[in-house]
Amino acid sequence: MLTQRRETHSRGSRKYSVGQGDVSNALEMSHTAAWTDGMAGNDGNNKTSIARRALLLSALSLAMGLSVSAWMYSQGAHAISGITGSGGKGLTLDRWAEHAMLLKQFDHSIMTIMVPTATGGALCLLLVLSGLGLSRRISAKRMKAKEDEWRKTISGLQIQLAASRSSEDILKVRQTEDFEKEHAGRLELKVAQLQTELDHLKRAEKSLTQRRQELESSKTVLELHVQERTGELQKLQRRYELILNSAGEGICGLDIEGKATFVNPAVSRITGFAIGDLIGKSEKEIFGENGTNGENKNSGERIFHRKDGTCVPLEYVRTPIHENDREVGAVVVFKDIAERKRVEEAIGQKAAELARSNAELEQFAFVASHDLQEPLRKIQAFGDRLKGKIGGAIAPEAQEYLERMQNASARMRTLINDLLAFSRVIRRTEPFVSVDLAAVTKGVLGDLEVRIEKSGAKVDVGDLPVLEADPMQMHQLLLNLLSNALKFQPSGAQPVVKIRSRSYGALSGEQLCEITVQDNGIGFEEKYLEKMFAVFQRLHGRSEYEGTGVGLAVCRRITDRHHGTITAKGQLGQGATFIVTLPLHQSKTEVPK
Repeated sequence: MLTQRRETHSRGSRKYSVGQGDVSNALEMSHTAAWTDGMAGNDGNNKTSIARRALLLSALSLAMGLSVSAWMYSQGAHAISGITGSGGKGLTLDRWAEHAMLLKQFDHSIMTIMVPTATGGALCLLLVLSGLGLSRRISAKRMKAKEDEWRKTISGLQIQLAASRSSEDILKVRQTEDFEKEHAGRLELKVAQLQTELDHLKRAEKSLTQRRQELESSKTVLELHVQERTGELQKLQRRYELILNSAGEGICGLDIEGKATFVNPAVSRITGFAIGDLIGKSEKEIFGENGTNGENKNSGERIFHRKDGTCVPLEYVRTPIHENDREVGAVVVFKDIAERKRVEEAIGQKAAELARSNAELEQFAFVASHDLQEPLRKIQAFGDRLKGKIGGAIAPEAQEYLERMQNASARMRTLINDLLAFSRVIRRTEPFVSVDLAAVTKGVLGDLEVRIEKSGAKVDVGDLPVLEADPMQMHQLLLNLLSNALKFQPSGAQPVVKIRSRSYGALSGEQLCEITVQDNGIGFEEKYLEKMFAVFQRLHGRSEYEGTGVGLAVCRRITDRHHGTITAKGQLGQGATFIVTLPLHQSKTEVPK
């Protein structure tokens, strides 16, 4: 479209330039004709002016000659009159004759001068006039010839001018037509553009109408959603209010100035004030400063005075409310802990009684174990003497009875030793020190060296940590676990034991270490897990595996004393893994029991 407009504009420009050339040519021809007419008139006027000037000059010369002659005559006559006296008065006749003769001669001389001069001047003037007439006739003929020639030229120029004017009129008509066509094209283009814009506006209007309908529909749907959401929020608000009102703890909402804006019924029940009386009161007016020594604590316990004057212990927690990193209020949650205090006191009393009872039991076990050692040693000593003196003289049946007696006493001795070890764990009060578990494990492997060589066991020890513990009890813990790993093996199997550890941080921030002792032994069913750690509990008979059932109970007591845990996992025939978790650092304020 732009290309067509440019071509139309270029064609109109070319036609317009051509028309301008024709008009300029016609104007030049008109100016040329006028110039030639002017030149012809100017030549005639110039020649007439020259002739007039020559004629005037001749007449002036003749007049001047006559005037000079007259002046000379007058001067001469006056001179002569002067000579002869005043008009001839007093003159003699001779003098008068001379005077008359002089005048006659003077007149003759003057006439002789003036007549030829006048005649010559007249002839000259006549010749000039004749020359002028002839020159004028010749000039007139020439002018007529030139006039005819110029008329012919002017006629041709007029014809050319008429043709130019005709061309100019045609050019104007064409220019008008081209301009009208170009204008019509521009109008059509403009109309097309306007039509396009109109179509675009119609489409936009249609789109806006559809969008408006969609928005109205969305608005309706949104209003329904808002109503539904508002209903849900109101339900949630009522539910939350019911939850807050049903809570056993007192909940009090405070604004930025510390004044109560919300209290639940529990606050009224605990304090004895009505809800309406509590709204608008400050935190200090409601809770006072009892038990805080004037300090504003955010949590803790305090003694509160009810409306009726009675005192009640409260557990008090104050939590700030932040919005856009700015504190806008706080919520206070508190509860009556009078019953809990009574229970804690009762539990403390029971704990003290239990501790006293355990101490008595531990003392009894220790004393009983030591008291049982003496008769047991005598039974074993007299049995050995009897077997040495009459071993070959008694009947085989009596020999078997004697061996059973000695085996039973040996088991009794082992049981008493285990019981003593168990009681030592309970009564031990040595402080915790830094213990290198790698060095402890090395010592345990030294104690078990004979059993390891006899069974051909492979013990793989990884990196072990350094922690705060009782070194003797760590030695006992690892000794019991490794002994069980070597003992509970299928017949003829080669034991393989792996000891590993890892350190990690608990959610509370405490650093812990996890020690695992894994074997390839007979394993166990995990439903008997708790039974394994009980005192004198065995999963197998004495005929299968030796032992008293105290070793794992001792391990649990050791881990409990070190604020750790012990557990196990395994399957029958696929070995077992014992997992011990201990803190790397013990509390400094705690005294080991």
